[in-house]
Amino acid sequence: MDKNIIDHFIKNAIAEDIGDGDHTSLSTIPLGTKGKAKLIVKDDGILAGVELAVEIFNQIDSSLKVTVLIVDGTPVKYGEIALTVEGSTHSILLAERLVLNCMQRMSGIATTTNRIVQLLKPYKTKVLDTRKTTPGLRYLEKWAVKIGGGVNHRIGLYDMILIKDNHVDYAGGIANAIIAANNYLKDKNKDLAIEIEVRNMEELKQVLAQGNVDRIMLDNFELPLLKEAVELINGKFVTEASGGIVEENVTQYAACGVDFISMGILTHSVKSLDLSLKAF
Repeated sequence: MDKNIIDHFIKNAIAEDIGDGDHTSLSTIPLGTKGKAKLIVKDDGILAGVELAVEIFNQIDSSLKVTVLIVDGTPVKYGEIALTVEGSTHSILLAERLVLNCMQRMSGIATTTNRIVQLLKPYKTKVLDTRKTTPGLRYLEKWAVKIGGGVNHRIGLYDMILIKDNHVDYAGGIANAIIAANNYLKDKNKDLAIEIEVRNMEELKQVLAQGNVDRIMLDNFELPLLKEAVELINGKFVTEASGGIVEENVTQYAACGVDFISMGILTHSVKSLDLSLKAF
C-alpha cells in the first residue's frame, strides 16, 4: 500500500462526504456514545479492500478498535463476517459509507479478475488491467486486480511508453514512432519499456523489421490471425492481445499463445460485491 496515495485519497473522500458535519448523527446520537459494528459479506466472491478499510477507520479515529477476521484475497461466502469495529458511534458512521464503497468496488474487481485467472491456469497467459479506470480510483482498482491474482499494466502515462494507433498515425508511421521513442529515452536518460500496438499483419511486419521494442500489442486481431501473428513473432518479443476480449472468450485468445491479455472489463464493467456494515 502506497501510504501517500492512500492518505490523500482518504482525506479527499472524507471531505467530499462530511461537508460541514454529519448532521444526522450529530442530531440523533449523543456525543461520546460507544458502539460496535460488523462488516457482513452478502455475496460470494473474493474479498478486497480490508487493508484499506483499516486505514480509513484509523484515519477517521485512531481510537477505533478494528478486528480483521478475513484478509484480502480470501474467497468469501454470504453471511461471513470480514471485520468488526468498536468505538465512537459517530466515527463508525462517518467511516461506514467510504469503507463500503471502496470494499464493494475492490471486491467486485478482485472477484472478476480471479475468475479469469482461474480460467487461464492451463495456459501461460497472464491477465492485465488497463488505464480504463475510474478517475481518482486508479490506485485502488489496480490494487484490487492484484489482489484477485491479475497483473498490473502501466499505472499511468509516466511508467511505460505505449505507442498506440493514434501515436503511430500522428508520428507518420511505425518506424518513425519507434525511432522517436528510443531517441527520447536516450535523450532524457529514462529507462522505460516500449510497447507498440499493431492493427494488422502489415504493421506487425514493420515492427519486426524495425525492432527496438519490448512488447507488441496485437489489437483486435481475430483468432486465426492472432495465432498466425504469435507464430510469426516466434518469441522474439513479449506479446499481448487486446480488444473485444471478455470472460466468455478469454481462453480462446490464450490458446493462441500470447503472453498477456489486457482486459478493460476488469475495471470498467464489474459488478460490486454486496457488503454491509451493521451495528451489533
